[in-house]
Amino acid sequence: MVKRFGSLTAVAGVDLDVEERECFGLLGPNGAGKTSMIRVITAVSPATEGKAWVDGRDVAEWPREAKAVIGVVPQWENLDPDLTVAQNLVTFARYFDIPRREAQARTDELLKLMQLQEKRKAQVDTLSGGMKRRLLVARALINQPKVLILDEPTVGLDPQAKHLVWQKLRSLKEAGVTQLLCTQNMDEAERLCDRVAIMNQGKFIAQGTPAGLIALYGGKRIVEARPRPEHKERLVAALKQRGLDFQEVEDTFYIFQADGDVLDENLVASLDRFAHHVPTLEDVFLRLTGRSLGE
Repeated sequence: MVKRFGSLTAVAGVDLDVEERECFGLLGPNGAGKTSMIRVITAVSPATEGKAWVDGRDVAEWPREAKAVIGVVPQWENLDPDLTVAQNLVTFARYFDIPRREAQARTDELLKLMQLQEKRKAQVDTLSGGMKRRLLVARALINQPKVLILDEPTVGLDPQAKHLVWQKLRSLKEAGVTQLLCTQNMDEAERLCDRVAIMNQGKFIAQGTPAGLIALYGGKRIVEARPRPEHKERLVAALKQRGLDFQEVEDTFYIFQADGDVLDENLVASLDRFAHHVPTLEDVFLRLTGRSLGE
């Protein structure tokens, strides 16, 4: 798939295959092309080159049919403030020609699922941020979609609300709903996704399971070392001599160690800072996309 806006190439030839009943994570910094890709998949914006297929249909040729099986949780809240919580769901159901009685039944079921039944008559503006996010998930499910596309579903949520949304997404996957999760929350991706793709500058730069990517790019542990200025050249020489992978960001070195890799004790003693941790998906993300803004 390729998506261009004039001379700007937002998506530069990506190939993505999400399996049925899978939660697939789409990770990338701002401007990586994630949103442009989602707009093509949801038949909002046509691809410049290539095709997007959802449930066996080309979304460009069958946009209405594709949208009928897709639920979308947008990054930005766009609920109708003039309607109550329940009315937001019942009204949205009209876009899918769902009979009113059936829409009301589904609304009751979804409000219970998202623990919003006591707020059914409340105005949207009176809800907390977490409640609004849960209502957006409920709205995305009103048409009983086969595919759920989530764009930063827990952005801005407190820990309790975030974990509640995660719990509901897990239960939806177990019920057979395929999920495409677009997120910058690496912990979220590591907990929820079966596979992930890391996207940067319009291209996929890595794909695999979270555990597989951590093993491939993170090593056994990551050392953060901050040498004194007079010892910097010595540290670089020692790392190169040992053949260790490392990144230098301003005054800090990030060293990726495999089994058996040990830094010289005298060298460690000369550092202003020496700390280490078990690699995470966030470490992989930062290693591949850069630790500095604009990389």
